[in-house]
Amino acid sequence: MYPTEPPFQRIQFYLTAPYDCSYLPGQRSRSQVATPTHLIDPDAYSALIRAGFRRSGQFTYRPHCEACRACVPARVRVAEFVPNRSQRRCEKRNRHLAARFLPLDYREEHFELYRRYQAARHVGGGMDRDDADQYRQFLLSSNVDSVLVEFRDGDTLVMLAVIDQIDDGLSAVYTFFDPAREADSLGVYGVLWQIELAKRLELPYLYLGYWIEASRKMAYKKQYPPLEGLLDGHWQLITQA
Repeated sequence: MYPTEPPFQRIQFYLTAPYDCSYLPGQRSRSQVATPTHLIDPDAYSALIRAGFRRSGQFTYRPHCEACRACVPARVRVAEFVPNRSQRRCEKRNRHLAARFLPLDYREEHFELYRRYQAARHVGGGMDRDDADQYRQFLLSSNVDSVLVEFRDGDTLVMLAVIDQIDDGLSAVYTFFDPAREADSLGVYGVLWQIELAKRLELPYLYLGYWIEASRKMAYKKQYPPLEGLLDGHWQLITQA
């Protein structure tokens, strides 16, 4: 299915060559990429997100695998979300953190946290070898309405999140945190914080990327009901609140 809404009139789509899947061992993947990047303005990007696309730097893509439909675009209905007991404990444990909105500027302190996170959580996956230029291209390059949110415990940087705003919600692009603070469940707190931000902005959805039931790294998204998935071209409930 190719998007047909008006913002796509001058946008073209191409398929990448097959590559090893990052989430399911032994699988091969392909992606559908929207081009040219300079034409993907906020209106077009909003429509692409609703059609199941994601952003990595200036590349907007979605999985397009011939024999696999495991990647399901997912979004939280934020107005109906109620944190469970574990999530409430996580919020209480981290509510002292100070959040600050920043432009997508390079800071060495941020990059060092990114490197520590990748070395601890994604060793051998390629991103643990990213240099400063690759970091900039991945997280600090955007043609849409993006912000960097910095979380500090006093003077100590503990987490960063890149978030895009679209016309019907927020898109959680990427979050990384201090791996030494595993017990604080900062990844969970980052999602909860973004849900609350969407509520404050009176936006109906937080887009979380792809839910993959068979992938431990991606199955966690069902913990934020009500969660909708884009299935057969239609958004429908995956999990109830």
